[in-house]
Amino acid sequence: MRAGLIARRPISDRPAGRPDPMAATRRLWPDGCGPTAVTRRRDPAATAAGRGGRIRTVHADQIAFVTANTALAPVAFVPEIRLRQADEPIGLWELSEGEYHSDQPPPFWAFAWAGGQALARYLLDNPDTVAGRRVLDVATGSGLVAIAAARAGAVHVRAVDIDPLAVAAVGCNAEANAVSVEGVVADVIDGDGAGFDVVLAGDAFYSKAMSDRMTDFLRRVARRGGRVFAGDPERKFLRRELFALAATYEVPVPRVLEGVRVRRTSVWELPGRSGQPERQGR
Repeated sequence: MRAGLIARRPISDRPAGRPDPMAATRRLWPDGCGPTAVTRRRDPAATAAGRGGRIRTVHADQIAFVTANTALAPVAFVPEIRLRQADEPIGLWELSEGEYHSDQPPPFWAFAWAGGQALARYLLDNPDTVAGRRVLDVATGSGLVAIAAARAGAVHVRAVDIDPLAVAAVGCNAEANAVSVEGVVADVIDGDGAGFDVVLAGDAFYSKAMSDRMTDFLRRVARRGGRVFAGDPERKFLRRELFALAATYEVPVPRVLEGVRVRRTSVWELPGRSGQPERQGR
């Protein structure tokens, strides 16, 4: 769990009156998230996911679940971008668990996490980082960072997550922000991000196991010459000694998720083949 603060209650303890998650499947194309959110993405089975990639398909009922349990709202630290966000995290945790059972990750896609907000802010304020480049956003969640990259002028953006609900959310959020983002359900971090100039990771160091895999992946990207940026709100598993500090922000966060209202959050660049971060062109 990214924040480590939310304890999921058994589904049997759900308070009376909770909406039935299956009702979402009867709204296959809800307002504001139409078929283009699916057709915009290439067939995942035909998409190269990198070495060891595991690919699954996003279904219409998953898009409906996202839209039925979230509402469009501006992101606190990146108000230029609107995301479908959940008002009450524990209820959504229960709904997603009940609908998609234990093989699905928690709904990281329903919230704007501090690391993603900081990285998105950095990209919008420093568009030369991604402008004209092919960008891969890993562990994309809501797609916030991918959308920021697209708005900053990336020529192509692929947003990857292992959770089909996250990729469904990416499609809805990209459409709401009038940008093109390719969403792919896959685990790509055993590869090296081949084919992409810039690789982004927002708030992806929330456990030691995830941090170890992500760090190894990002180092492979940097060794082959790709640029790497990570956003992290001082979570203990990021190996800061490997990175160069690019920016630090005070990011508003939901107190129920983080235990505080503001988190100091930094954007880091991983040095490339030269051993030094690439300097901005302006």
